[in-house]
Amino acid sequence: MIDAATRGYQRIATEEAWAPTEILQRYVRLLDEGTHHDPGFQSLWGFFGKSATQRARDLYERLQDLDARRIADMDAAGIDRAILSLTCPGVQLFDPATATDLAAASNDQLADAIRRHPTRFAGLAAIAPHAPEGAAKEIERGVNRLGLKGVIVNSHTQGTYLDDEKFYPIFEACQALDVPLYLHPNTPSPQMAQPFIPRCLDAAIYGFAVETGLHALRLIVAGVFDRFPRLKLVLGHCGEGLPYWLYRIDFMHAGIVANDRSPGARPLKKKPSDYLRENVWYTTSGMPWEPAITFVQHVIGQDRLMYAMDYPYQYVPEEVAMCDRLPLSPQVKRMFFQENAERLFKL
Repeated sequence: MIDAATRGYQRIATEEAWAPTEILQRYVRLLDEGTHHDPGFQSLWGFFGKSATQRARDLYERLQDLDARRIADMDAAGIDRAILSLTCPGVQLFDPATATDLAAASNDQLADAIRRHPTRFAGLAAIAPHAPEGAAKEIERGVNRLGLKGVIVNSHTQGTYLDDEKFYPIFEACQALDVPLYLHPNTPSPQMAQPFIPRCLDAAIYGFAVETGLHALRLIVAGVFDRFPRLKLVLGHCGEGLPYWLYRIDFMHAGIVANDRSPGARPLKKKPSDYLRENVWYTTSGMPWEPAITFVQHVIGQDRLMYAMDYPYQYVPEEVAMCDRLPLSPQVKRMFFQENAERLFKL
């Protein structure tokens, strides 16, 4: 394998999942007890947590590893460094007190792994959004005491979204500390999941993008970025489809506002697409596809898109070499693989 010095850039993977054993065991208990009331969770973790297939077993084991196996997989793919974050739905399925405790414990475990492998790993802090004041404190602890580089929120929390003002302490903490919030997908919320599930469309094939793109647009239309103009948001999977919709989002939002169509859609200081270009960063997780990558670089900006693999859900070692062959200048390729991540996450 060619090393980073010879290559001229590090390959940093920016959306790489992990999970503590305790949380995965709690997922299985929730499935066994049938007390979670979330059909998307049942569909996703009923497979990855309960299935005896090789695919499910491999993923379940890889998620928990923060040492030799993960590093060997990184080496096999040619990834120099991984930014790790708690897999969906994280702690957000549990009651607020339990979720707060589990988030803190998982952050401690992640920080320990980073100390063991400081040149290979960095991480994002998990929080319990449904305990927003406590979540703000955990962001501060995670960044200032544990050295974590941002925050992970696995989209909706039991059907609630972050545009509600009760969640604003989370944004206040992120803006004050100047760290990004990665809005990672979750399966569609209970109130929207049913049409997806019969055809197994609820997760990465489509439901993830629909649910997370919706969440991001709610934040924009609610005026969150007018209230917190320095807030930094990250979207994976080449933006959950939103870059493709920039023109239509702007056009339709302008008409909704001009006609006073809804009290939930008021005038903004900028066009929705401006926030998607100025407050949001993007990763390629699960989308190592030249047309999508170059389109996002064209309509959003080459300084906004970062490489990610989406390990272990989409562990395809050869995709790194595929991305190395993208028709990008050496400068842009270095930005894509290394410099954009270094600047955003302060690596």
